[in-house]
Amino acid sequence: MDIRISTGGTVAVYAGFVLTCTVVAATGGLANSYGLTSWYPALVKPFFNPPNWVFGPVWTVLYGMIAVAGARYVLSPARDKEPVLALYTTQLALNAAWSWVFFYGQAMGAAVAVIVALWLAILATITYGWPKDRLASLLLIPYLAWVSFATLLNVALWRLNG
Repeated sequence: MDIRISTGGTVAVYAGFVLTCTVVAATGGLANSYGLTSWYPALVKPFFNPPNWVFGPVWTVLYGMIAVAGARYVLSPARDKEPVLALYTTQLALNAAWSWVFFYGQAMGAAVAVIVALWLAILATITYGWPKDRLASLLLIPYLAWVSFATLLNVALWRLNG
C-alpha cells in the first residue's frame, strides 16, 4: 500500500503516534505507582540499579523515538508494512504489560517472561522494519539497548528477592 498524504495528514500521523506512546507511558506509570511507594524501595537492589530519577528522562526520550519510528513505518512508501506494524503494536502492548506484571502484580518471574518477549518483539520490529524505513529501525536501537539493560535488572531483582 502506497500512502501519500498531505502535510496535515503527516502531522496527524505523528500526533497519533505521540498520543499512543503517551497513553502507553501513562498506563505504565499508573502501574508503577502501585509498587514504587512501598514494595520496590524495600527490594534488595543489584549494584548496577540506577537511581529512580533516571527512569523518567530515559523513558521520555525513548517514547519520543518510539513514536517517531512508528509514524515513519506508517508513512513509508514501502509495500507490505502490515508485519512490521503488527510487531510494533505487539512491542507497545508488551511494554505496557511489563509494568503491570512487575509493579502492580509484583511478579518478578512473570515479568522476566514479559520483558524477554518485549525484547524479541523490539528486535523483530527493527529487523522487519529495516527494509521499510532504516531510520525508523535505527530509532528503536536505543530502546532495545535500554530494554536489554532492564532485562538484566529484572533478572537480578528476581534472583536477589525471589
